[in-house]
Parts: sequence; C-alpha cells; structure tokens
Amino acid sequence: FGARVVAVGFSTLHLAIAAPPADGHEALLVAAEHFAFCPDNVWQGSRPCTLAAYAERLIDAPVREFWWD
Repeated sequence: FGARVVAVGFSTLHLAIAAPPADGHEALLVAAEHFAFCPDNVWQGSRPCTLAAYAERLIDAPVREFWWD
C-alpha cells in the first residue's frame, strides 16, 4: 500500500498511504491487521465502530493514525 512513517510520538504513529485500499474486501483485510496492531482505533477512536465500519473509512484514505493509551 506504500505506507510511509511520517511521524512517531510517545504513543502515536502516523502513516502516509500511497495506494490505500480501493474496495471493501481489501479494506476489511487491512482493517483486521490494524485491529490486531491497535484495537483502540476501532473500539475507542473518534467514532467507535465495528470492524466493517472501520474498514469503510480506509477506502481511498491517504493517511492512517494509530494511538495507544
């Protein structure tokens, strides 16, 4: 997907995505990986949701942010 780290903080990771998922199936696979790495993105994000709803937000999204409490 051409992910590049653009910033790292004490409890954050920011990525630029050159080729984000283009469809729902691909996005759901990526969302599962994100959930394994950082479940707070799904459970506690700015809009808590299901994995499928999170996956929809990944389609064509050029940035990703991860954070941990």
